[in-house]
Amino acid sequence: MKHTGMAWGTRLSGAVLLLVGLGLIAWNERRVMDYGAALARHGGSPVLDLGAEGRPAAGQFGALTRVSGMPKIMDAPRDREFNVRAESPVLIRHVEMYQWREITVGGNTHYEVDWVDRPIDATNFARPAGHVNPGAFPIQGRQFEAGEVKLGNFKLSAPILRAFPGQVDVTPDEKALPSNFAATFQRVGDALVTSAKPSNPRLGDLRITWQAVPLQAMTVLARIEGDTLVPGTPAREGDAGFDVQVGDRSLLDVMPALPEPPGAVLPVRIAAFLAASLGALLLAWTSRLRRDVLFAAGTGAVIIAAVAGVMWMAGDAMAASVWLLVAVLGAGLAIWRVQQRTSSASN
Repeated sequence: MKHTGMAWGTRLSGAVLLLVGLGLIAWNERRVMDYGAALARHGGSPVLDLGAEGRPAAGQFGALTRVSGMPKIMDAPRDREFNVRAESPVLIRHVEMYQWREITVGGNTHYEVDWVDRPIDATNFARPAGHVNPGAFPIQGRQFEAGEVKLGNFKLSAPILRAFPGQVDVTPDEKALPSNFAATFQRVGDALVTSAKPSNPRLGDLRITWQAVPLQAMTVLARIEGDTLVPGTPAREGDAGFDVQVGDRSLLDVMPALPEPPGAVLPVRIAAFLAASLGALLLAWTSRLRRDVLFAAGTGAVIIAAVAGVMWMAGDAMAASVWLLVAVLGAGLAIWRVQQRTSSASN
């Protein structure tokens, strides 16, 4: 009677462990599938969080990634006409001309001369006489981009460089000017001007200044294309396909709506397999397969993999196929152990 009670208790424990294993694998695969569905609503593929130490590697092509750190200027931008250079991703030349402006306030129109960054057509003025402007600029404003900039171990494409925020003034070196410009311009503060008397400029005088994007820690979210970060496919209209933020920002800072991946997926799968295997071992405790660890492992694999495979069938045929293959292998192991035990008993 005592042995019968122990046998029933062992079987009951085995059944409970088997149910625990089934519950664990069902819960685990459901959260993995829910994560995949949520991820599909935000672009469809996981985001590699490479930070500052990540390197280009096989299998990354086309993946979205977060890379952070201080940009490294490998080939600085240069305005060759004026021999102005900046240790920056982008250098910008601004050109202004001293011109007549028409200002109308409350129905009253008056004219004043000021620095303006585009030619003003005086023929459209209400009173053009005496307010004629020189016309087209002899020198144009331009933007110069670095030949190569790296963030971490990745190169940055031009669209990403152009999105870097902020501007700081760049002081030109008057001594480095080419001879033709040195005879025409003089430096006043951070600007070059053609004015003979900078405090009293004349109509048509030019003023040229430079600004550069400051070097500062940055975080970029973009698509990997070889060893370069490029814009990805926009998720919606108006989306640039990448993101640039100042400072070392976490992935959730950059993509606050991104679902967090489920944790400990593999350990939970292993725990489910061990619980199911131990449950099978206890259920077979009173049979000739008692203490047969290989039979229990095969049975646990069949049960866990079959449940997971069935769950994945509707969403991912490849994942379902892998799980069902594991179930078949587990079944093969269990059947082989049964045959081995049967053969041993008959002999």
